[in-house]
Amino acid sequence: MSTIVSLPDQSTARLPKVSYLNKEYGLKSWLLTGDHKRIAVLYMISITFFFFIGGAMAALIRLQLLTPYGDLLAADTYNKVFTAHGLIMVFFFLVPSVPATIGNFCIPIMVGAKDLAFPKINLLSWYLYVAAGIMMICVLTFGGVDTGWTFTTPLSTHYLNTNVVTAGLAVFVAGFSSIFTGLNFIVTIHRMRAPGMTWFRLPLFVWSHYAASILMVLGTPVLAITLTLVVLERTIGIGVFDPTRGGDPLLFQHLFWFYSHPAVYIMILPGMGVISEVISTFSRKRVFGYTAVAFSSVAIAVFGFFVWAHHMFIMGISNYSALVFSLLTMLVAVPSAIKIFNWAATLYKGSITFETPMLYAFGFLGLFTIGGLTGVFLGSLGMDIHLTETYFIVAHFHFVMVGGMLMAYLSGVHFWWPKITGRMYPEGVSRLAAVITFVGFILTFFPQFVLGYLGMPRRYAAYPPEFQVLNVFSSAGASVLGIGYLLPLLYLTWSLKYGKIAGPNPWQATGLEWQIQSPPLTENFDKTPIVTHEAYDYDWLANKTRNEVTTVG
Repeated sequence: MSTIVSLPDQSTARLPKVSYLNKEYGLKSWLLTGDHKRIAVLYMISITFFFFIGGAMAALIRLQLLTPYGDLLAADTYNKVFTAHGLIMVFFFLVPSVPATIGNFCIPIMVGAKDLAFPKINLLSWYLYVAAGIMMICVLTFGGVDTGWTFTTPLSTHYLNTNVVTAGLAVFVAGFSSIFTGLNFIVTIHRMRAPGMTWFRLPLFVWSHYAASILMVLGTPVLAITLTLVVLERTIGIGVFDPTRGGDPLLFQHLFWFYSHPAVYIMILPGMGVISEVISTFSRKRVFGYTAVAFSSVAIAVFGFFVWAHHMFIMGISNYSALVFSLLTMLVAVPSAIKIFNWAATLYKGSITFETPMLYAFGFLGLFTIGGLTGVFLGSLGMDIHLTETYFIVAHFHFVMVGGMLMAYLSGVHFWWPKITGRMYPEGVSRLAAVITFVGFILTFFPQFVLGYLGMPRRYAAYPPEFQVLNVFSSAGASVLGIGYLLPLLYLTWSLKYGKIAGPNPWQATGLEWQIQSPPLTENFDKTPIVTHEAYDYDWLANKTRNEVTTVG
């Protein structure tokens, strides 16, 4: 491979003078940038802001549920709080978190390109995200919205809460941000790979983003159309979902979930790509069954479009339809299981080390597996009738999305932080944060499985007193979880000034991004790399390092 490693001495190296983080450029250069790396940093700052707003809403929910009588918030206020939590976390954190930040930063470098295919569209996608976020902040400031994050009819179409229109438009705009990001990734991966970078030499991180991008481009317009129809029904009275005007309320469910279940994989597939990179690096092995893991990402994207109605088993669909969608729901678990088993096989007899990214990856494996297995219960017709609209759903969703995706996101942030900033973070406190996050998550959400099985409905501001003990456990766990989330914000910010200089490849990883300086040059490579080896080829890396040492000597 023909690449440049400009910082061979990691112990004494200084930060490069020419990089995308050059301090000579002011705020204007950031706001008008076309550099994918800077846009990734802008996304990371924005997404972190919305994550903590959504987290504040979650804290209010758990404080409300400490006692069974709804002492903190009035019922209508509670409805607005959990709606705000869902809208912000789903559309402004979970969906864009890995693709817009780590994906934006790494994919061009991983494929050997100088930037994404459409730099200006990439910047536009961030501006659309920010505009949508401002609209959502206005919704929260001026009365909120109380339909739940799913905008379910008739709540979203019949009541006088006019903020539904503003909230729907905010999600509409955020959706176009996702579409532009997905389009950029697809074109870049197809058309801008370096010489020798064949499809089966691509890192699995790129494969997972490719599959997620297909979902973004094909699925998100359906959500945009659905929310447009809700706005039109509220504003000019057309009859789409209102049966008194010739509409069908079930049509909304079909349209919304046709996007929103694939959206689960928009969130989780990029996180799975992170886990492949981290597990391979810290077990010093090629990912077991590379081809199977790559195609399983594509299979998840395809199957994701055929399982939406398992959200509708109690909504009035036919028994035959319910049986078919139950079967498809079981089948979509197969490619996810392939990934889990192949990661486990990669770990087997590997030279495993327990750096912070690896600890978060282990947390992902445990929490995502629990979330996936409990999804099998919800795909079974009889169990789903009992568990739907209970806290079992809340626990399952959070184990998959928050326990899975957020652990993967934190794993990726810690893994690529030295490449993004050129600095290391304190390893001891970061490992502690990973453990606290895992323990806090289990304490928060595992009791909710029991609550749901016992019949506690979700989205209620008050509940029977016999459920209080488990709710206290859950709220106490949320306090621990909050500490686990706050610590990385503190020590990663600290590391920007005081962290040890990272050097180009502190983890001794094999990807193209690790063969260039940290932080990268503005155009990534000083000359186009030529790829001559497969992904995760640690023998190649060892030979390359040996040759560099011999040359220096």
